[in-house]
This record gives sequence, C-alpha cells and structure tokens, in this order.
Amino acid sequence: MSLNTTAVRIKVTLKDVKPEVMRRLVVPVTLRLDRLHLTLQEAFGWTNSHLFEFFAGEVHWGIPDPDNDYGHQPMDASKARLCDIVRETGAKTIHYLYDFGDSWDHVIKLEKWFENTTTEGLPFLLEAAGRCPPEDVGGAPGYAEYLDAISDPSHPEHEQMRLWGPERFDPNVVDRKALEAAVNGLSDTWKPRRRATRTK
Repeated sequence: MSLNTTAVRIKVTLKDVKPEVMRRLVVPVTLRLDRLHLTLQEAFGWTNSHLFEFFAGEVHWGIPDPDNDYGHQPMDASKARLCDIVRETGAKTIHYLYDFGDSWDHVIKLEKWFENTTTEGLPFLLEAAGRCPPEDVGGAPGYAEYLDAISDPSHPEHEQMRLWGPERFDPNVVDRKALEAAVNGLSDTWKPRRRATRTK
C-alpha cells in the first residue's frame, strides 16, 4: 500500500459455513472500522443486533467498554481506519467477528489496491454468493443443524425450525439488488454536510 492508495477490493467469507457465504466489495482505504462494520452488516444482510470486533494478530478493534474488567479491551473502532490496520500490523487478512455468542467469523482478504482513484460512490458491492444465516441460529454449528432440519420433512425439528426461521429460506438464493442498494446507499449517508451560507 502506497501513499497514493485510495481504495481496496476485499473478499469477505463467512468462516466454517456451507454453502459458501461470500461478498466482494470495493471500499476506501480510509474507511473507519465502525463504518466498515456497518458496510459488512448491509452486505451480508445482518441486522446489526450484536457486538463486533475486528482483529489482526493480537490487536483488536471494537467498542471499548469502561466496565469490562474480565478480558482484553479493544481499541476504539470509530478512531481507526482500514489503512491503520494495514500500516500497524502489515496484515493482508483481517477478521471481523460479529455476535460474540454465535461468533460469526468473517475472513477479510485484501485482494487489490487502487491508486489515485475516486472514492465517490464507495463502498460498492461487486459480488455476492450465498444467503446470510438467520440471526441467533447458534453460529456455524447451529446453522448446519438448522439447514438439515428445514430441508428434511422427516427431521424431528423440521416444523419448529421452518416456523422459527425466515419463510422459505434457501441458503443459495441471494437478493443481490437489495444488498447492493443497502451498501451503495451508505456513501451518501457519510458525505460531510455542507454548511449553509448566509446571504445578505
């Protein structure tokens, strides 16, 4: 990454989940980590209902908790940018952990750097494969059990799981247009507001 680098293409894959759930995006290298979190929430179709952390090596970024006296204290995600992680750790792969109970581990690979390009219209969703698991399904193991149950009418939990989860859940069908609209709309919400100028 050089001083002229403005954007990066990332491939984000949900670890230990089959069928594969993957998103490929282009994001500004100066994107704050709290905004990268929101970008990934929209790209995957999560509901932003749980805590999160990014980590590379031994360094963690998330939401600091002043009452946390039982473990590590993450660095503030709202004060760190994607390029900071790369500069500080040299990482080419970063992990994004969402929901500390279900422990959804998203593996972020930094695939391609772009120099001297505009960041207008970023973040941008390039590719989407696999539907995001339902929230609170029990992480990767619970999701595998859920898929087994809803696909087999003779499964003892078939009816209960079918009614609990989203209607007609198909892990291979992605509503790409909805995901694109959600991700691509983020750039507008993050634009600095222009101050109104007074006229005499």
